[in-house]
Amino acid sequence: MIHYEKFTLSNGLRIIVHHDSSTPIVAMNILYDVGARDEDPNKTGFAHLFEHLMFGGSVNIPKYDEPLEKVGGENNAFTSNDVTNYYLTLPKQNLETGFWLESDRMFRLAFSEKSLEVQRNVVSEEFRQTHLNQPYGDVWMLLRPLVYKVHSYQWPTIGKEISHITNASMEDVRAFYDKYYNPNNAVMVISGDVKTEDIRKYVEKWFAPIENTGKNLRNLPAEPVQTEERRLEVERDVPSDAIYKVWHMCARNDPEYHTTDLISDVLGNGNSSRFYQNLIKDEKLFTELDAFIMGSFDKGMFVVSGKPAKGVSLEEAEKAIDRQISAIAATLPDAQELQKVKNKIESTLVFSRMNVLDKAMNLAYAETLGSANLVNLEAEKYRSVSPEMFLHTAQQIFKPENCSTLFYISKKK
Repeated sequence: MIHYEKFTLSNGLRIIVHHDSSTPIVAMNILYDVGARDEDPNKTGFAHLFEHLMFGGSVNIPKYDEPLEKVGGENNAFTSNDVTNYYLTLPKQNLETGFWLESDRMFRLAFSEKSLEVQRNVVSEEFRQTHLNQPYGDVWMLLRPLVYKVHSYQWPTIGKEISHITNASMEDVRAFYDKYYNPNNAVMVISGDVKTEDIRKYVEKWFAPIENTGKNLRNLPAEPVQTEERRLEVERDVPSDAIYKVWHMCARNDPEYHTTDLISDVLGNGNSSRFYQNLIKDEKLFTELDAFIMGSFDKGMFVVSGKPAKGVSLEEAEKAIDRQISAIAATLPDAQELQKVKNKIESTLVFSRMNVLDKAMNLAYAETLGSANLVNLEAEKYRSVSPEMFLHTAQQIFKPENCSTLFYISKKK
């Protein structure tokens, strides 16, 4: 159980405080409710671009990192299709420095043509290195538009194409910042040896004066039910063939989410999984084979990805995967097998709450999903999954017409 207190400023900023006296380090996590799904289809990659721009200095602080490093702090950030998350840790006695830094860049980022140009170049180079010039780097640029035809999960966080970043104008960037980087579109979590009344004073001092400049009224189009199988083959200069199969699945807050997560673990999590035991160890058809889910806020993806062993065709590999998928959708899982993956997940949940930063992130994420208390309900939701629920959900997901398949073929030398 993670205990916390919560209050909200008049400008809409939600603050969650978790007391942990076991460490002198305090974590501050600010999660902005904006991700790649919120972008204009013709101006993608902006959420990720802002992850970089936010470290480029604000009105009163030319270099974000320098003051933090001087007081023994560390920081980082990440962007997903759903959220953008900024976090820092620093010694308890220097906590106010964190409030000063974060409030200034929420209040007014220091936009300049020079800083924008620098970050455009940085992100463009990252695009090339991670998605264009790296083996298998364009997989999600191929899979996402194959799976999604309407919803804005059609593109990865890096964006659809480099030109969207290189052509990003100052006007575009300012509009994005004004709309999404607002107190009422953010959740702040402070985790460590702190008192709520002290945090309230800091928050009132540094964040209460910040006004909202926009509203994030999200109204994304729902992805229609897929009614026919989709397939794509590409040829690339990569070491070996690969296969990717994707099924539409539920959203993060849907009742069957935890069941779906368990299904992916039974299939592909670790050496005791069905994929490993049957297709890698026994039949030796794959060198690697995984099953995992995207924990997307909106309806997401159940993914199987693998590399066939030498001499095994992609057609043979796909048939082997299909046999395992058919089996899991045809028979109740063994109680012991199901309990084993539940135990694994529960231990993972425990380890994900070992330090103040992990707890701060988890609370911010849960609050953005609807309630910070969701972090305290996760374990029981996994425990409550029955074999019957498992089978029913598998049957709903693994329909042939719900599947999109990518054959990623290695060019023959």
